[in-house]
Amino acid sequence: MVLNTTRVLIVLMAVLVAGAAAAQETWIQVEARPSRAEAEARAAEWDARLDDVASFSTGGRWYAIVIGPFTETDARRRLLDLRARRLIPADSFVVDGRGFGAQVYAGVPGPLEPGPDIAAPGPEPEPLIPAEETPAQARAAERQLSGEDRRELQRALAYDGFYRSTIDGAFGPGTRRAIESWQSANRFEATGFLTSRQRTALLGGYREALASLGLATVADTRAGVEIDLPLGLLGPPVYDPPFARYEATDGSGAMVLLISQAGDQTALAGLYDILQTLEIVPLEGRRERRRNSFVLTGADDEIASHSFAVVDGGAVKGFTLVWPADDLKRRDLVLSALEGSFQPIPGVLPDVVDANAQSIDLVAGLEIRRPEKSRSGFYVSDAGAVVTTSEVVGACERITFGDETDADIAAEDPAAGLALLTPRLRLSPLAVARLSPSAPRLQSEVAVAGYSFGGALSAPTLTYGSLADVRGLDGDTGADRLALVAEPGDAGGPVFDSAGAVVGMLQPRQDGNGRVLPSDVNFATDAAVIAEFLSNAGIAAAAADAGQAMAPEDLTLLAADMTVLVNCWN
Repeated sequence: MVLNTTRVLIVLMAVLVAGAAAAQETWIQVEARPSRAEAEARAAEWDARLDDVASFSTGGRWYAIVIGPFTETDARRRLLDLRARRLIPADSFVVDGRGFGAQVYAGVPGPLEPGPDIAAPGPEPEPLIPAEETPAQARAAERQLSGEDRRELQRALAYDGFYRSTIDGAFGPGTRRAIESWQSANRFEATGFLTSRQRTALLGGYREALASLGLATVADTRAGVEIDLPLGLLGPPVYDPPFARYEATDGSGAMVLLISQAGDQTALAGLYDILQTLEIVPLEGRRERRRNSFVLTGADDEIASHSFAVVDGGAVKGFTLVWPADDLKRRDLVLSALEGSFQPIPGVLPDVVDANAQSIDLVAGLEIRRPEKSRSGFYVSDAGAVVTTSEVVGACERITFGDETDADIAAEDPAAGLALLTPRLRLSPLAVARLSPSAPRLQSEVAVAGYSFGGALSAPTLTYGSLADVRGLDGDTGADRLALVAEPGDAGGPVFDSAGAVVGMLQPRQDGNGRVLPSDVNFATDAAVIAEFLSNAGIAAAAADAGQAMAPEDLTLLAADMTVLVNCWN
C-alpha cells in the first residue's frame, strides 16, 4: 500500500511539473534597451512591423523587447521563419518569461503588469510540404555525395544564414541542426537529411548569387596581392597609392581596394588612422588593431565595409570591401572569398601620388569624412566643458571637439543661442575663459577667435573689430552688436576685449525674413547671459580681473589655448 501511494504521488508530481512547463510562456527576444523610455519607443517601432510585440523589465535597468507568447515549439519555428525573412536581427533568440518583471509595453505603452491579456500567438503555420523521398532514401542519396558536394551544401546553408561553422564537408551535429533549421524555415519536415528536391532548392539561390558575382582569382602584380574578386561586377583597377581601386560597373557602389604600401608597424598604424577618416568606413563598427595587423568594420544605412591589413616582408598588404547595405547576403559571399584567398605576392605600390590630382577632400581618390557642420566654442571649466552656439548641436548624431573627442549636450538655451557641451573623457584645457564682469566700452576694440574655415586650419584665427552697441537691433540688452566681418565657422567663438577677458560669444548671422545685414554687422551673446546660463548648469564661471591690454601675439596664444573646433556629424 505504501508503494502504491508513492507511485501515485510521483505520477501527480510529474503531471504538475508537465502542466507548469506547458503553461510557461516562451518569447522571441529581438533586442534589449537600458531604459524604459527607449524600450517603449523601440517596442512601438517593432509593433508597427510585427504582431505580438511586448516589452518587460528584466531586472536592473534593462528592458527586453519580445514577440509572443508562444509554446516553446512554436517560438522556435517562428524564430526561424522571421530570421529567414530577415524581419528580425540574426542574433534574436528564444527566452522563457521566468526572468521578466513588469510589462511596460503591450501594443500601447503604459505601466502594465504581466497578465493573461497578453496578445495571443499568431496563426498556425502552413502545412508542411511533403517529401518526395523517405528519410532512408535521403540518407542513402547523401552517402553518394562527394566532399566538394558536401562543402557546397554547407556554403549554401551559410549563405542563407543557417550555418556558421567550418566549411569542412563533415556533416556533424552542427550541420544537421543547420539543415533542420533550413527545412523548418522552408516548411519541410525537419529530418536533418536533405532530399534531392531540397538540395536543389537550397543550392539554387546560392549558385545564382555566385554566378552573378563572377568570382575569379586575380594576381595583381603591381599591388603585390593575389585574391579572388567578383569580376562580374568590378571594372579594371585604378592605382592611387596606397590602393588599387576596383569599382563596380553597375553603379551599385560596390568596391574592393587592394592595400599595398611599403613600411612596417608605423605605416600600418598610420593607415589604420587614415582609413577611419574616409566615408567608406562608417563610424559604427569593429575596431581592432594588433601589432602586425588590423581589422576595421563599419556599417550605416547605405554601405557595409570591412578592411584588413597585415605587415608582410617590409610592406603593408590587405584589402577593403565596400558593399551596399541592402545586399548583405552576396556581400558575405564576397567577404568569405576575399578572406579565404588573400595572399601577398612580390610587388608593392610606390609611395607617390600625382600632385595634380591631390585634393584636401580626398585621400587616394577616396572622399574624406567631413562633419555636417563645424563651428567654434571655448572652454569654461577645468574639466573641459565648452560653451558654443546652439545652432551647431541641433540634430547631430555625434558631436566632437575636433575630429576625435566625443562630447554630449549638458545644457541648452535656444532663446539665448547657447549650448554647454561636456567631453566624455575628462580634458585638461590650457586656458579657460574668464568672463568680463562689466560691459565693455562702446567703440572699444574686440577680437573674435574662431575656426573660420572649419577644420581646414589647425588653429583658430583672430578677427578684429569694435563694439558698436551693447544692445541688439531690437533693443535686446543680452546681445552686443559688433562691427567686424566674421565667417560662419566663427560662430560660437569667444569675443575678447583688449585685456583678454571674454565679453561675449559670437552668434551665427541673423540674415533672414527678407533682411540682409551688412557683412560687418554681427552679434554676440553678452558675458552676463553666459555666466547666468553656466550657473544654472552648475558651473561657476571664472571672472576676469581688470588688466592691461595684451599684445596681439599674447592674445593669439590665449585664443589658441581656449578656443575649440566643434563638429556635428550625421
